[in-house]
Amino acid sequence: MTELARLKFYATQPHSCSYLPDEQATTLFLDPSQPMDVHVYADLSEMGFRRSGDHLYRPHCQNCNACVPARIPVAQFLPNRQQKRILKRNSELSVKAVKPAFSEEYFELYRRYIEQRHADGDMFPPSRDQFSTFLVRDLPFSRFYEFRLEGRLLAVAVTDLLPNGLSAVYTFYEPDEERRSLGRYAILWQIGEALRLGLEAVYLGYWIKNCKKMNYKTQYRPIELLINQRWATLS
Repeated sequence: MTELARLKFYATQPHSCSYLPDEQATTLFLDPSQPMDVHVYADLSEMGFRRSGDHLYRPHCQNCNACVPARIPVAQFLPNRQQKRILKRNSELSVKAVKPAFSEEYFELYRRYIEQRHADGDMFPPSRDQFSTFLVRDLPFSRFYEFRLEGRLLAVAVTDLLPNGLSAVYTFYEPDEERRSLGRYAILWQIGEALRLGLEAVYLGYWIKNCKKMNYKTQYRPIELLINQRWATLS
């Protein structure tokens, strides 16, 4: 365990919450001058921190604790009937891990995804600078997992490889391939990859009970939630 007590953190001013429209959010950030060490990152992930670009953060709201960190313990995971169908439907896709980089192929897929699936979100409208700042970071533990069908790029899972698991940073995919359930498949694939690598968990970020966009996370069972600084299995 790293000496977390020596780390410095900074809190933002309250701002509009991206998930719950009537709430104000405050975010706690690790001091950006602190080098992005993979072991510090792993230890902080156990405390509910996530990465966005070059920053490690977690919600730190005064009057709300709706954002609950979630992870899948991969050794205990059992796919349900629908998830088995998704795995079978995408079995012909090839997956390749590459170093994060900017390309027009990536950005065009990301642009279509944001414009068709998240036009109401704070990442709209998409831009090349935003894409690069958010996802294309030169970090030794970061991967772009490319999902392709006969060479055609269908999805990219931006994933951090940590000592304690895979952290699913973000996935963007071809919005016209709705039948494939590519977002769900990317999670299922990462569960299998974490198991293959002998890692403990896939970290999914935050689950918010009253946010419909987050409901998919509890479809992976068992799933653990960080409640009162302890990981507990959701019943």
